[in-house]
Amino acid sequence: MTTWTLRLATTSYTVALAADGRWAELHSWGPHGIEDGPSPLRNTGAVHFITEADAAPIEYAPRGLRAFGGADLEVAGETWWALVEAESTSDTLRLTFADELSGLWAELCYQAVPGQDVLLRWVEFTNTGQDELELTRLDSAGVCIPTGSAGARLTYLTGQWSQEFQRRELLLPAGRFGLHSRFGVPGHAAVPWLAVQDAAEPDGPAWGISLAWSGSWQLEAEIEPAGWTRVHAGRLPHPGPIRLAPGQRLSTPELALASSVDGLDGLSRVWHAYDRSLSRPCTRPVLYNSWEATGFDVEGPGQLALAKVAADLGVELFVVDDGWFTGRHDDTGGLGDWTPDESAFPEGFGAFVQQIRALGLEFGLWVEPESVSPKSKLYAEHPDWVYRIDGRPAALIRNQLLLDLGREEVYQFLRDTLGKLLDDYPISYLKWDMNRPPTERGGPAGDLDAAHVANYHRLLDHLRATYPHVTIEACAGGGARTDLATVARADVLWPSDNTGPLDRLSIQDGFLLAHAPHLLSSWVTDAPGIFDPRPRSLKFRFVTAMAGVLGIGADLGEWTAGQRAEATELIAQYKKIRGIIHTGVVHRPRADRDTEAVQYTAGDTVVVLAWNTGRLDGAPLVPGRSARVRLRGLNPQASYVDRNTGARYSGAHLLYAGLPFDWTPADDAAVTVLDTHQQREVTLP
Repeated sequence: MTTWTLRLATTSYTVALAADGRWAELHSWGPHGIEDGPSPLRNTGAVHFITEADAAPIEYAPRGLRAFGGADLEVAGETWWALVEAESTSDTLRLTFADELSGLWAELCYQAVPGQDVLLRWVEFTNTGQDELELTRLDSAGVCIPTGSAGARLTYLTGQWSQEFQRRELLLPAGRFGLHSRFGVPGHAAVPWLAVQDAAEPDGPAWGISLAWSGSWQLEAEIEPAGWTRVHAGRLPHPGPIRLAPGQRLSTPELALASSVDGLDGLSRVWHAYDRSLSRPCTRPVLYNSWEATGFDVEGPGQLALAKVAADLGVELFVVDDGWFTGRHDDTGGLGDWTPDESAFPEGFGAFVQQIRALGLEFGLWVEPESVSPKSKLYAEHPDWVYRIDGRPAALIRNQLLLDLGREEVYQFLRDTLGKLLDDYPISYLKWDMNRPPTERGGPAGDLDAAHVANYHRLLDHLRATYPHVTIEACAGGGARTDLATVARADVLWPSDNTGPLDRLSIQDGFLLAHAPHLLSSWVTDAPGIFDPRPRSLKFRFVTAMAGVLGIGADLGEWTAGQRAEATELIAQYKKIRGIIHTGVVHRPRADRDTEAVQYTAGDTVVVLAWNTGRLDGAPLVPGRSARVRLRGLNPQASYVDRNTGARYSGAHLLYAGLPFDWTPADDAAVTVLDTHQQREVTLP
């Protein structure tokens, strides 16, 4: 049997060719050396009532070749193929299959990411025939995972607006599970990410996928006849099929594959390392955003007053949110006319920006480039630029319409408009928002979803290349656009509009399962939670926001002198540990009930953020004991010293007994910094 092995940092992925050359199948996927032996996935039994391809751990199959078990590609009229060419290097593999009857060629592409345990897979199609081909499904890959007879344990991230990234688990002993988005963005309801484990091994090895696509998508996991799990994922052809003309080429989005023998904790660290490999190395500043303080009521003197308080607290960046531009007095106007409202800035907008910078603050703006208000000048001049169906009324969502970014003239307008803002003013930060999905996609024929996504990526690429000093925060009504393609082009992500402290903890828990903390934008506000409104201390709110990129969104004018003093201390503390949080190895330690924690380790330093999320145990008025957080990844033989209190713990104690916390009503969150001291053996004379 012909095989190809792609070696990753600590894992390997081996592909085999079926004896008759009609398909490729997975031989093995796991730690280095797992390829040395028979495949744990290969079918060894008889096949009844299905095809051989339906029983094989097939890497990619069209319907026709795999008629019953779930195909990755569906073409009108069906298609069959066989291998015509294979090309491989130490870290790449390309297998080209051809259907002589239809003329469809499919090149299965594999790329090992250097230094990572991530493999990228995608497919490049070419229509070599004489007739147009209609594709109703075109996944990026079929992914086979060696789960056992108990089935699969699936971990996925779902929710809704204001409740994104909720971690969910499902035991799938048989059948099929699926997620999707038809919103033109990955969406609030689910994330194009999945982790799979053997149902019989809840702490066992984990395999994961994450789709690099900023549009509509679909994902399915199914238990195969032999008991292992097959996942296929890719973009969702929406609103209709994709047509491939003779001579035309088409590539699917990249699907990233990852695995770890250390379970979900280890898998998340693989994803974090990959996120960091995609990101620009830079220090994410502590920011203040004015939205929750002023809403649409943006005027220079009030913004400057907030900026002065923010600067005194130690904030490094001031971001003016929605309401700074012409016609934007509420949510019914202004979008599309990205000109500063000079009437709101008595000395002019340029002077206002310089006043902010004179406080020692960088300056940023909120923008929503893809949207347009019906009242705007842009819409009056170019009503044909929005998604619309001739003769049909356009549906308003949030009192706005969406530009057809796939049109070249729309792309050029947005490129030039954003460029003028960045050329005219010393802006170092853009919060890019998108607050409505596309509807009425009845424009020119073509692949509208792909065209919109391509120009969204193209705009971000242009901004990064032309204005490398500008930090870009990706937002879409909260966390609706947090896919790997956006991660590769933005510097931080906004995971949710919900900033309530207890609600936010669960959002950030799911986010950190899929993404690294240097991408996690989080604010301290005075907003109660939507789903859990219990009040929490200012420190609790700060420690929650410290878990990623710290920001403040509260009305600082309403804070007392005591709150400002406490905030100043906490911001200073965050700056000392920010590098560890953004670059360290992240663990989710085991914690007692009603205590949550995140651990970051870099070199000889360990940072633990912990929160009391529920009831107290009544101590000291009644018997009780300290809450414990059992840390991970420490050296049992080392000694760890609390930088603040001087308390000393052995690594074994922290691993097996845990770091103690004594919660009180006034002390419901903690930042603990531990420095490592190696214990030396003493030889007695």
